[in-house]
Amino acid sequence: MFEVLPQLPADPILGLSAAFKADPNPQKIDLGVGVYKDEKGLTPIPTAVAKAQRILLETEDSKTYISPRGVPGFVDGLLELLLGKGHPALLEDRIAAVQAPGGCGSLSIVSELLKRCNADATVWYSDPTWANHIPLIGKAGLKLEKYPYFDKATASVKFDEMIDCLKANAKAGDIVLLHGCCHNPTGADLTQEQWQELASVLADKGLLPFVDIAYLGFGDGLEEDAYGLRLMVEKLPEVALAASCSKNFGLYRERTGLAALITTSKVVKEAIQTQIQSIARAIYSMSPAYGGALVDIVLNTPDLRAEWVAEVDAMRERMKELRALLVTKLAEKGANKDFAFVNQQKGMFSFLCITPEQVLEMRNKHSVYFVESSRVNIAGISKENVDALAEALVSVL
Repeated sequence: MFEVLPQLPADPILGLSAAFKADPNPQKIDLGVGVYKDEKGLTPIPTAVAKAQRILLETEDSKTYISPRGVPGFVDGLLELLLGKGHPALLEDRIAAVQAPGGCGSLSIVSELLKRCNADATVWYSDPTWANHIPLIGKAGLKLEKYPYFDKATASVKFDEMIDCLKANAKAGDIVLLHGCCHNPTGADLTQEQWQELASVLADKGLLPFVDIAYLGFGDGLEEDAYGLRLMVEKLPEVALAASCSKNFGLYRERTGLAALITTSKVVKEAIQTQIQSIARAIYSMSPAYGGALVDIVLNTPDLRAEWVAEVDAMRERMKELRALLVTKLAEKGANKDFAFVNQQKGMFSFLCITPEQVLEMRNKHSVYFVESSRVNIAGISKENVDALAEALVSVL
């Protein structure tokens, strides 16, 4: 029976990684897959997380199942990190949450829950958005529609068009998918003033914010990057949330995420908690423990938490320095395009705003690999490869 199914094309990003590995050019540059890299091109384990691993190894005394909700210290600790200590929603016990297999698992669980709540709802997502948003949310059976977000011609957010679209087309009960910070793939974030206006529109229209926050700390800081999420929770009665620990804790392969629903009361929260645990049970049965246990140790051990915060700060500042360095090198090498906008973008990714044909020329002639949308992983740049990268980019403009 298996012969009836055709072979599918390679995933655009994972296929790009395979092509990079097969390229024999010793000077090749990988700016594709979204993982943080150090100056040597390695994706290190943060030292605070490595210390937490040793603590867990010495103290863990069983591999039996954990609770369906997940590691308690992870769930509670991450919610406090995201919303702030003493947040009313935490104190009033209005948040249903489960530990999930990464940000993807979190998105999937929340989407299934939203489908149960309102099967006719439309999820509005930014144009462009992270490619995996569409299959993860779509497989739940929710309708998907785009709202304008990024203008390649000006390398800026089309905020007025975004707001006009939602006002004109979104109906009460619809869901608006938002990137909490460090927009993937563009790196172009909303300002605090724009977040405020957006919150008012969502409240007036009866729309539900669904915040995906995967890069907390990589934009302006752990507290600063939580602004949009916290504002939504403050201004709207209900908020859906998917969070990932892949990037800021370096737990990519451990698949550590959080699915949460901020509700209007403890009574509603208790019902929703049973619902999301039911969804998780049907997908993967019980929460994975390891990554959550490490985050629990880091967040709840003061010296490790301080060390982790310092490491996140260092990663963020390094990426900012790499942005500035690339912009400087491009100007020095005579680029006929002003790339100053790269310094305004935030987080791990930037849109270079070049054509797919130019992207392919960089790949085929210069062994510089990134996706055709022109999204580059800033962390893949180094002091060693930035000159070659700038020269390749100038050559295709």
